[in-house]
Amino acid sequence: MTKRIVKTEGAPAAIGPYSQAVVANGFVYAAGQVPLDPRTGQLVPGDIRIQTRRVLENLKAVLEAAGSSMDKVVKTTVFLRDLNDFGTMNEIYGQYFQENPPARSTVQVAKLPREAAVEIEAVALA
Repeated sequence: MTKRIVKTEGAPAAIGPYSQAVVANGFVYAAGQVPLDPRTGQLVPGDIRIQTRRVLENLKAVLEAAGSSMDKVVKTTVFLRDLNDFGTMNEIYGQYFQENPPARSTVQVAKLPREAAVEIEAVALA
């Protein structure tokens, strides 16, 4: 049993003692992505639509660096600062998972890193 740490400049660097993703036993465990610009490390300005798109682009970059893809995602967890943003987040999310979408849980949380409005983590096939 081996594990491989994934690191890419296509997504924001980890802002703590964790990896962007870990590949183990045929799966990619991607850490939650928040809407940080990978070039600047700063939160992207804008509404939930813009932040959700940035989060999913970051997640896509991490999965690709791991040798996987959005099509291979089997489970996501979405953390929203305000569950009233669910419909808008869901609209953007659906653009990234059009066919055979993964299982998903969505929860409202009190606060997210860097005052983000959304964070998404994923498990995918390697």
